[in-house]
Amino acid sequence: MEFTRYLDCLAVDHDRLRAVVENDADAPVPTCPGWTVADLTRHVGEVYLHKTVAMREGVEPEPWPPPEFAEEEPTALLDRGHTALRAEFATRAPGDPAATWYGPDQSVGFWIRRMAQETVVHRIDAELATGQPVAPVPADLAVDGIDELLRIFAAFSVAEWGEYFADVLDGSPGRTVLLRAGDAAWRVRTGPGEFSVTDGAGDGTADVTLSGSPEALLRRLWNREGDGEGGVTVTGAPEAAEELRRCLVVATQ
Repeated sequence: MEFTRYLDCLAVDHDRLRAVVENDADAPVPTCPGWTVADLTRHVGEVYLHKTVAMREGVEPEPWPPPEFAEEEPTALLDRGHTALRAEFATRAPGDPAATWYGPDQSVGFWIRRMAQETVVHRIDAELATGQPVAPVPADLAVDGIDELLRIFAAFSVAEWGEYFADVLDGSPGRTVLLRAGDAAWRVRTGPGEFSVTDGAGDGTADVTLSGSPEALLRRLWNREGDGEGGVTVTGAPEAAEELRRCLVVATQ
């Protein structure tokens, strides 16, 4: 995706999120256990401000968030964070250096992509929590989000911090998962200390295949399906699908 496209998606999903969180601040968020809508709103504002500081200062700020943030109303913090983030993006090029947690990409562009994906997932959280209709996720954004989740979150994390995945992968016999989202496909190989991703369906069989629309698969992998919602077909060994799910849970904690 082009960076201008990410920014457009970020704007649309932020505006939808901002409108939805005006309702039911005390409502629980089923996809984020223990959070209310107010907690979710505060979290997104804090994330926006954290990335703004990371770009300005060249290092991810720790500890975070500052104690004084707790005194702000959640929607005020969200508004301030979004304004600061967009202003920072406007003064920088995607290729400019920026501190990130992902070693291979230390650029502003990483945060443009990440904030677009962060925002779409959390506006779905807000919609599910408040009983609002879930707005469609554009296919290009959903395909990109699946790719980011598999490669940036899971594969990189297993390679860098494999000890966190020991409970999931150490006993793995070695499995192959095929994921299809419309015309896009990924082949994931898991095993002890391994989580590798290749583009396309590839050759040979898979232990399990997950297929659906880009939006449906994105929501399935991020555990953002609402009650009674589906749209993803699972064919093959359920234990292979469960291994993938557990890896993604660890990678996104």
